[in-house]
Amino acid sequence: MSLFDREMVASFRGDRLHLILFPTEQCNFRCAYCYEDFAIGRMRSEVVEGVKNLIDRRRGDLTHLQISWFGGEPMLARSVVEEVASHVIEVQRRTPGLGYDSDMTTNGYLLDHAAAERLAGLGIRRFQVSLDGPAQHHDHTRVRADGQGTFDRIWRNLSSIREGSADVRVLLRVHLTPGNLAVMPAFLTRLRDAFLDDPRFRVFLKRVVRLGGANDASMEVLDAEDERIAALEEIVRAVGPGESLFEPEEVCYAARANSLMVRADGRLGKCTVGLSEPANTVGRLLPDGSLEVDNPKFRQWLRGWELRDSELTACPYEAFTRQGPKLLQLTERPGSQAVAGVLAGDARD
Repeated sequence: MSLFDREMVASFRGDRLHLILFPTEQCNFRCAYCYEDFAIGRMRSEVVEGVKNLIDRRRGDLTHLQISWFGGEPMLARSVVEEVASHVIEVQRRTPGLGYDSDMTTNGYLLDHAAAERLAGLGIRRFQVSLDGPAQHHDHTRVRADGQGTFDRIWRNLSSIREGSADVRVLLRVHLTPGNLAVMPAFLTRLRDAFLDDPRFRVFLKRVVRLGGANDASMEVLDAEDERIAALEEIVRAVGPGESLFEPEEVCYAARANSLMVRADGRLGKCTVGLSEPANTVGRLLPDGSLEVDNPKFRQWLRGWELRDSELTACPYEAFTRQGPKLLQLTERPGSQAVAGVLAGDARD
């Protein structure tokens, strides 16, 4: 079986479920390249109950549950995170053979060692925190909602985790732009020396790209093939034999049938980037934990598997942002109406 076919089989496994949860869509930052509008607030109580009931409904069918916390800034609704995570821990205790892991994408402003240790106790042990370079660059693009800088506090929080013993893994996502590239060798050396001798920390070098934010028109971006990026990768790798440089998966979560996003208002989606794309609302989570799924919309996110197109399985959102043959409608196949059954056996069309 080819690697493509193995990934396809994994993406349609009914005994695995990946939920991306938005405990709030508000944020305490206003990053220059952000694409979110912060129109939705804290996750409604009926949605929280729906998430817990969905997990209860599915627990007997699952061998593995993964929960990813996103936002907005998820730490602004930490009580929602802890309520759901505590429920999952109890469900796992009562369900022999159920594996569980959880991660969080956070700006790091509220994630100190004490918070990381508490969340680790609830199974949330992987965190992704973004940095835009040293303070003079970071504080220009990753600012608080009141315009104040954020670098110093994030660095202190990361250092407190480094000095503590919390059982966590921290992915330091370093954004690359034409404006900060010149200072990156020195910054990555500092980052490497401060954190990368600890195997709990890794670095992800990520180009800032245009994702539909208000500043897209004026934003300069690096070319994906810029040879200077490879030189920066070598700085990170120079720490030793460990896997200090993170390489993203070749298949996007949005292309996987067993991955689903639950927004704070209960809408279901596939992609955490295309939040305003109408095709990215594929249904709704009901308070009893059942799903109303628009199967034709849902199947559009899986078209890469049918077309055997690795570009679309790497980023299915591209199908909605460009013109050309990738936008051809999928042909109907036997059983295609039941694709939502991968998510829940009682999903409603």
